[in-house]
Amino acid sequence: MGRAEERRARQRGGRRAAPQRHRSSGVAGKSGIRRFFTWKKILGTFLGLCLLGIGGFIVLYLMVDVPKGNAAARLQSNVYKFSDGSVLARDGKVNREIVDLSKVPEEIRNAFVAAENKSFYKDSGVDFKGTARGLINTLSGKGAQGGSTITQQYVKNYYLTQEQTVTRKLRELVISLKVDRQMSKDDILAGYLNTSYFGRNAYGIQAAAQAYYRVDVDELDVEQGAYLAALLQAPSQYDWAVASETGKKLVKARWHYVLDNMVEEGWLSSSERQSMKFPKPREPKAAAGLEGQKGYLVDLANNQLEEQLMEQEGISRSEAETQVKSQGWTITLNIDPKKQAQLEKAVEAELTSKLDDKERPVDGDIQAGAVSVDPKTGKIVALYGGKDYFKHYRSNATRNDYQPASTFKPVILAAALENEAENQDGQTIGAKTVYDGTSKRPAVDADGKKVGFAPPNEDNVSYGDVTVQTAMNKSVNSVFAQMGIDVGMDEVMDTAADLGMDDDLQAVPAQTLGTMGASPLQMAGVYATLDNHGKQVTPSIIKSAEQHNRTVEMPDPIGEEVLSREAADTVTSVLTGVVDDGTARRSVRENPARDGQEVAGKTGTSDFGRSAWFTGYTPDLVTSVGLFGEDDKTGKQVNMKGATGTLPGTGRVNGGGIPASIWAAYMFGVTDTDAEFDLETDQGAAVEPTWTPTKTQEPTQTPTQEPTTQAPTTQAPTQTPTQTPTNTPTTEPPTDEPTTEEPTTEPPTDDIPEDPVDPDQER
Repeated sequence: MGRAEERRARQRGGRRAAPQRHRSSGVAGKSGIRRFFTWKKILGTFLGLCLLGIGGFIVLYLMVDVPKGNAAARLQSNVYKFSDGSVLARDGKVNREIVDLSKVPEEIRNAFVAAENKSFYKDSGVDFKGTARGLINTLSGKGAQGGSTITQQYVKNYYLTQEQTVTRKLRELVISLKVDRQMSKDDILAGYLNTSYFGRNAYGIQAAAQAYYRVDVDELDVEQGAYLAALLQAPSQYDWAVASETGKKLVKARWHYVLDNMVEEGWLSSSERQSMKFPKPREPKAAAGLEGQKGYLVDLANNQLEEQLMEQEGISRSEAETQVKSQGWTITLNIDPKKQAQLEKAVEAELTSKLDDKERPVDGDIQAGAVSVDPKTGKIVALYGGKDYFKHYRSNATRNDYQPASTFKPVILAAALENEAENQDGQTIGAKTVYDGTSKRPAVDADGKKVGFAPPNEDNVSYGDVTVQTAMNKSVNSVFAQMGIDVGMDEVMDTAADLGMDDDLQAVPAQTLGTMGASPLQMAGVYATLDNHGKQVTPSIIKSAEQHNRTVEMPDPIGEEVLSREAADTVTSVLTGVVDDGTARRSVRENPARDGQEVAGKTGTSDFGRSAWFTGYTPDLVTSVGLFGEDDKTGKQVNMKGATGTLPGTGRVNGGGIPASIWAAYMFGVTDTDAEFDLETDQGAAVEPTWTPTKTQEPTQTPTQEPTTQAPTTQAPTQTPTQTPTNTPTTEPPTDEPTTEEPTTEPPTDDIPEDPVDPDQER
């Protein structure tokens, strides 16, 4: 059939058009598919999915609440500073110090907005396009990608985690919308700046400012702020100190990007922008930890802040500790870095460098503690707590379980002067008052009855009749035992409490030997009150304590007058004799480093040689130094006999030795050489020479003995006594009973020499 016939057949509807019907069959198939995927159906499906998505989002929005902040995001370190503002230490698991937005300069805030989210102040808190891109990348396994707003980043840091999951991203979207409605933009920005990680273990902008530029956030300039803002994109890659050449190029480009955006937003002028140079950050510095003496300083600061919070807010100790520990405090101490360094140097030179526990095993049991206080302000300017905070956790500066021994004698004299007490002869007690200095002389009450207390003098030396001044110089126990009875032990303990010692001390005669416990901190406060003419000094280590926008007012270290000026000044005058003509003469008066400083002070050596002290002062500084025997393994108190620095022939450590040497090595390097005591008194060594009575007694040998008090004056000996004392102490017997030989001295017939024994060999 020709083509013409085919055409005619088709026109007639003939059946010879089969081939064409085959093609038509294909067209009909396509039309069926088109009918299934019509634009109306596609649009309907799309709209349905949109409605489903909107409905799902509404349900999600209603179901997801803004959670409590992530606990880890709230963790922060406390920052401790020296008095000059330099950082002493940071204490906390996370190096973060939360700051109020008001402390962040406006141009620094703008730098971060310019870097991360220029529309921050206008948007609703989310970037839908960026979030969708992030979801797709997560689903496809491509990982994280930027594009989040500042609000979203804050939500991720503070409310959520850093995991990359679809669930977390959806929650981030919803929470961000809610947070943007519930919080102000400033609060969101503050949260973002305080929770972001900047590298170098620095969380938050304050820690970053210190880590990279060694300044507080309010001291950052625009260039530095722009670098920190640029850093957030890749902290480890963009840290200039460790960045590769590529990393340095990238962070510089990012830095320029931030500044250009600031100009574009009108936050920075073009002229200022052109003059700016890239601010290279400083080299990384190891975190200021608690090693060495730092831990002791931090612990005392925390303790004093806790006590103030307990006082102000009426909370318990545990509650106060919770409020202080790792809660973002900035605590500035009164510690002077130069004086602190000098004190540490003095201990090293006079003690620790000389210790050799292989040559002398007891050297391993020697511990020093010291506190230095400005008597006019009450500021603790230096403190030594032990060999190292991580090696000896307990602070020797604040522990109060060692006897202060004869450093308590000035308190007895102060009580006598304040109460205008009289001796047994009815004479008002003063520097010239004469007492019987015979060793082991029984103390008697006002009726002349023995009170059962007859303490021996050091080495059982008898002095006969001596003035109070001489008794203080030579630390004569029998004199101050009787003086305590004359004054009244209740009055003595009241004066001790007024001066800063514990207020629950037992009022028994044995306390005249300083048998209570006390710390260098307490004794420094007692002597500072004397130096401050009787106005109470409560030593304080805290200069200021701030947390965010909260400041805790610390109490004034200088209190009211607890001792009359005349009484305080008289004690000071008497104590100058201890330095110039007594037990501290060798280490202090004759010290070549002394440059004319006026000095008052008192030595002390406790029973069994467990502690030795020198607490002394110049007109402008008070320092108490203690040396303590402590078993390195058990922590128990031990005798320091045989340790480095002991007296030749005796093996004893004493207050006029190492403690006084440490004191002098420190004090004569930091005190004012021109300062003078302004004393309102006509008594004591500072105003006239010490009068020495003619009736004295001299031992024929240097004996040892068994003491009759709770507080024996010598170390535990090896011999058995030949005789038992007749007087019974009024306190409990000592836990370590010495077994020394009873002295066999002859009755004195002649005057004793000026110094019957080495003046450093005293209680």
